[in-house]
Amino acid sequence: MRRTRRLLSAAGIGAAIVLSSGAAAPALAAQPSASEADAVQASAVAGRGASPVDVRFATFNASLNRAAEGQLVSDLAAPGNAQADAVAEIIQRANPDVLLINEFDYDAEGEALELFQDNYLSVPHGDAQPVEYPYRYTAPVNTGVPSGFDLNGDGRVSGGDDAWGFGLFPGQYGMAVYSKFPIDEQAIRTFQNFIWADMPGALLPDDPSTPEPADFYSEEELAAFPLSSKSHWDVPIRVSKNKTVHFLVSHPTPPTFDGAEDRNGTRNHDEIRFWADYISGGRTGSYIVDDEGRRGGLRGGDLFVIAGDQNADPNDGDSTAGAIDQLLEHRAVNSRSVPAADGGAEAAVLQGGINDEHTGEPAQDTADFSEPPGNLRVDYVLPSRQIRIVDSAVFWPAQADPLSALTGVYPFPSSDHRLVWADLDVPGAKRGR
Repeated sequence: MRRTRRLLSAAGIGAAIVLSSGAAAPALAAQPSASEADAVQASAVAGRGASPVDVRFATFNASLNRAAEGQLVSDLAAPGNAQADAVAEIIQRANPDVLLINEFDYDAEGEALELFQDNYLSVPHGDAQPVEYPYRYTAPVNTGVPSGFDLNGDGRVSGGDDAWGFGLFPGQYGMAVYSKFPIDEQAIRTFQNFIWADMPGALLPDDPSTPEPADFYSEEELAAFPLSSKSHWDVPIRVSKNKTVHFLVSHPTPPTFDGAEDRNGTRNHDEIRFWADYISGGRTGSYIVDDEGRRGGLRGGDLFVIAGDQNADPNDGDSTAGAIDQLLEHRAVNSRSVPAADGGAEAAVLQGGINDEHTGEPAQDTADFSEPPGNLRVDYVLPSRQIRIVDSAVFWPAQADPLSALTGVYPFPSSDHRLVWADLDVPGAKRGR
C-alpha cells in the first residue's frame, strides 16, 4: 500500500519544558522556535495536492516497550536499533501530521521522546524521508505503578498484576503524541487518576462465588482504583489559526488475562465508555473530573479525533459485548469510512485457524495476534461527525510488496499492530501563512 505523500523539510526540535500536571511526575512537551514550526507546517501544506486543510491523524501501537526501566532510552540513544528503525520507517512512509504511539515507555525526563525523533524519525530509511515533529507530548501512566493491594487475588502483593495497570515498572507501555501542529499546552487534560467507581453505572467486576454484586474488589481497593489502565489524555491540536481538534488518546487494557470475574473485560469496556461520555458532554459527562479537578466533558460543537489501541473488535475477539460500539455507533462520531489493507486480508487466509471463524472483514484488521484470538481490528482513528474523512488505510502491505518486510511475521520486525491513518478535512479551518 505504497502511497505518494508530501515530503517534509528538516526542522530542529526545541528543548523540553515541564507542564504542570496533577500526576505525580511531570508531563513533557517539546516546543520549537516559531521559524522551525512555520517551516514544518508550510511544508505540510505545500506538499498536499488535495486540500490545504486535510490533516493526517494516525495511531500506532509500536511495541516500543521494554522489559526494564530505562532500557528504551538506552536503545534509542544512538541510531541502529533494528526495531526502532522499522517503526520509524513505517511512520515516515505513512507521514502523519498528528500521531499517537501506544506502548512507548514513559520516562520523566522525556528522553525517549526526544531520542526517537533525533535518532530515528529525523534519519532517512532507504528512500523514506525524515519526518519532523516540532511538538511532542507525554505524561505519566498507571502501568507498573504499585497499588499496594492484592488485585489479582493470588495472596501476594507484588508484580505487574498488582499494579494499577499491568506493568513491571512505572511507565511501561506508556503513550506519546507527536505533532506537526502546535499543542495547546494549557488546555491539555489528563485523567490518569479518575476513579473507576465514580463512573455512574460502572461495570465493576463481580465475584461469581458470592451473592453480592460488583464485589471482586474490596471497598478500600475501589476507593483508590483508577479507571484508566494507562491514562486518558485530551491533547488539543491547533490544526490552523482558527481551529483546534481535541486529540483524545488512550490504550484500554486487553479484555483477557483474568478469570470468571472478567475484571479486565469490564475495565476495557468502561475505559472505552469514558470517551463516549466525554464527547457526549453535558449531563452525560458531568461526572468526569480531570487530574487538575476540572469537571465535565467536551462542549457541543467541539472537534475531536479519538485514537488508540482500544483492544476491542466490533465483531470478533474477547471484549465485552458492545464495548467498541460505544464509539462506533455514537451519534457524535464519524465511523462511516473503515481503514483497510490488502495485507490484513492476505494474512487471515495464510494463517487460517481461528481467523476462518471470524465474522469481521479481515482487510480491516489492525493487529496480527496469535490464537486465540487471531487477527483483530483494535486500533482506531475516529473523528467527530463534523469532520469529513477524505481517505484512510491500515499500513499492512501484502507479502509481494517489498514494504511488507517492515511488518513481517512473528517475531515481528516492528510490532504486532499496524499503523492506522485517516486524512481528515477539518471544517472551517484556515491556515495562516
